[in-house]
Amino acid sequence: MPESFAFYRLPRARQYTRIVQTTGEPQRLLSLAALNGREGFVVAPFAVSADEPVLLIRADEQSVADVPREEDALDDVATADVKRESGDYHLDFLNFHAQLLGGTFRKIVLSRCCKEPAPACTAEELFFRACRRYPRMMVVLVSTPVSGTWLMATPEILLEGSGHDYRTIALAGTMRLSGEQLRFDQQPQPLDSNAITWSTKNIQEQRYVATYLMETLEHFSNDISEEGPQTVRAGNLVHLRSDFCFRLDDNGKLGRLLMALHPTPAVCGLPKRQAFDFICRNEQTPRSYYSGFVGPLSPSGETHLYVSLRCMKIDGDCCRLFAGGGLMPDSREEQEWAETEMKMETMRSLLY
Repeated sequence: MPESFAFYRLPRARQYTRIVQTTGEPQRLLSLAALNGREGFVVAPFAVSADEPVLLIRADEQSVADVPREEDALDDVATADVKRESGDYHLDFLNFHAQLLGGTFRKIVLSRCCKEPAPACTAEELFFRACRRYPRMMVVLVSTPVSGTWLMATPEILLEGSGHDYRTIALAGTMRLSGEQLRFDQQPQPLDSNAITWSTKNIQEQRYVATYLMETLEHFSNDISEEGPQTVRAGNLVHLRSDFCFRLDDNGKLGRLLMALHPTPAVCGLPKRQAFDFICRNEQTPRSYYSGFVGPLSPSGETHLYVSLRCMKIDGDCCRLFAGGGLMPDSREEQEWAETEMKMETMRSLLY
């Protein structure tokens, strides 16, 4: 395989796109604002730095093909619970939660990483397996000399659209489906639907994200509509989602908009700047390109940028799985740990 490439499959699509940069390394950018007016496949970290810059893969070659059907689709299969040691997560939770109880933050996201043995199959085969198993998600396999190789199946849109019409979503709150709930309808369900009952904590967490997005978008657009929240499915999990559609008069400034949107409270916290700084200083596992964003960027064409969730870094004989969850003052460590385990299962189930 070439040194820099990206495969991506949009939600519910039957085809995937392959992008290859045949010469040189991807362009390195040290700010999201530098994406203004640029085109290419974006790989952005949680925190931009010289060591982990925003990467822009040039599409020297681009092709579209059907996802191979070499095995039966295993959409949203159930997996067994496995007890794992919490390790550093316990200390991080105590530290983060103390800040919530002290009133420093209204919400803050705590993430963690675990290692799994790499399977015998190739990264490309894992990508196709994820495409077959998770048809509702954006599936991405991206590899560069700077970032390494990452695979993700993410439900969260950061910015999507074309021309002057764009959308983003507020996605927060998590519950696992089991038993008869696995028959949950594939279409979004209103918040007051009897199919799923949400806790006050989940509803409030999602509302924080939605309010933040509306306040941010008002600086860029005078034409914004909000729909939701609705219950949507992603693998064996469901989330609360609100959709924001808006119009941009100047789509040459998408970098500025991305700088304002990222990181959203769904992966960071509130107040945003203080939560971001606290996470960078105190989280024991650096996030790297987890909870950043990826996807094709094109002011003159279509943009599909998704938050880098449900992801793993494929590193030789080891896969590093990442997941996080939003903490609130009434959060309980055991429940939050279980949520990260549920999210990691999206990638872990592909390995066995």
